[in-house]
Amino acid sequence: MLPSEPKIFHGRESELSEILQLLRMKAPRIAILGTGGMGKTSLARAVLHHAEVSAQYTQHRYFVACDSATSKVELAALIGANLGLKPGKDLTQAVCQYFTTGPPSLLVLDNLETVWEPMDCRGDIEEFLSALTDLQHLALVITMRGAERPSKVQWTRPFLLPLQPLEQVAAYQTLIDIAEDHHNPGEVDRVLSLTDNMPLAINLIAHLVDVEGCSSVLSRWEEERTSLISDGYDKRSNLDLSISLSLSSPRIKAVPHSEELLSLLSMLPDGLSDVELLHSKLPIEDIRDCRTTLIRTSLAYLDEKKQLKALVPIREYMRKTHPPKNELLKPLFKHFHELLELHMDFYGTEVISATVGQISSNLANIQSLLRNGL
Repeated sequence: MLPSEPKIFHGRESELSEILQLLRMKAPRIAILGTGGMGKTSLARAVLHHAEVSAQYTQHRYFVACDSATSKVELAALIGANLGLKPGKDLTQAVCQYFTTGPPSLLVLDNLETVWEPMDCRGDIEEFLSALTDLQHLALVITMRGAERPSKVQWTRPFLLPLQPLEQVAAYQTLIDIAEDHHNPGEVDRVLSLTDNMPLAINLIAHLVDVEGCSSVLSRWEEERTSLISDGYDKRSNLDLSISLSLSSPRIKAVPHSEELLSLLSMLPDGLSDVELLHSKLPIEDIRDCRTTLIRTSLAYLDEKKQLKALVPIREYMRKTHPPKNELLKPLFKHFHELLELHMDFYGTEVISATVGQISSNLANIQSLLRNGL
C-alpha cells in the first residue's frame, strides 16, 4: 500500500519536474538527498502520486520504508513483503526475478541510509542495489540523508542536487496552510526565521502557531528553543530526534571530531570560510576531514560565498545539547580580535581592504561570541 500524497506541498516544483524528466528515461536511477527534515520523503510521495507516474506505472509503484532494515537480507525481505512474495530466508534473488519478469515498475527505497551507512553491510547493500539497477524494467528512486550516493550504481544524470531549504514564499505558504492566514506577516516571518525554512521545522512550528499564535511561539522559543517542536515520538514529529539521528550516523562516528566542528558552527551564524578554518588554529584534529564529513552528511553546507554553515535548527540543537568548549572558541575569538586590531592599525591604507572583507563577513559571528561572554 502506498503512503498518501502530501496534502501541503510547496516549493519543490522544480525538483518534482526534474524527477519526472528523469523518469521518462529508460530504467532511471534517482537519488533524493538532503539533511534530515528537508522533505525528501514528501517529494518521493509526490512523485509516486503524480498523474504522469500513476499512468506510467499504474499499480506497479512500490514504496519501501527502510528504517527497520539492518542488512541486505532484511532489506530484501521488506521489498518482498511489499511485492507480496512468500517469506523466505533470503529474498534477494526472488525480488530481482520478480522485477525481471514483471511489467515496468517504480520502486522507492525511503531512508536507505539506515541500512547503507554501517560499513559492515554497505558492500552487500551496494551489490544488491547494483543488481536491481541491472533490471531493464525497474525505475529506482532512493531517499537518503546526506549528500552522497551509494557506489556501484550508475545514477541517472543530471544528478539531483541535495534538497535545500524552501524559498521564503513557499515557506510562508506552507505555514499559513497549516495555521491559517490571519497572523501578522511580520511575526510569521520572524517565526520562519527560527526554522531557516527547513520543511520539518516549518510543519512542526506551524501547528504550534495554529494553536497558540505567533507571539506565544516567539516568546516560548526564547526559553525552549528546538525543544518547543520536539514533543513527537518519531523523527517526523520531533525535530531534536531527527537531528540526533543524523549525529549518530556511522559517517559522523567515523570522524568523531566532526561533532566538535559542528558544535563550533552552532555559535557562528555567518559560518566559517576555509581561511578561518585554517588560520584560526582551531584545536580540532583532521579539520578538513571534519568539514567534508559535515557536508557529506548534510549537517552543514557551503553557502554562495563558500562559507561552511549549519541551519538554524541544527545550530540551536547543538548549542543546547553539544555546546562548544571554551578551548574551541578562544582561538577563533583571538583570530577575530587580531583582525580588528589589524583594521585599527592600518585604517585608511590600502592594506586594509582584504581585512574589511573578512570582518564584514564575520560580523554576526563576532557579535555571537561577544554575547556569549568571550
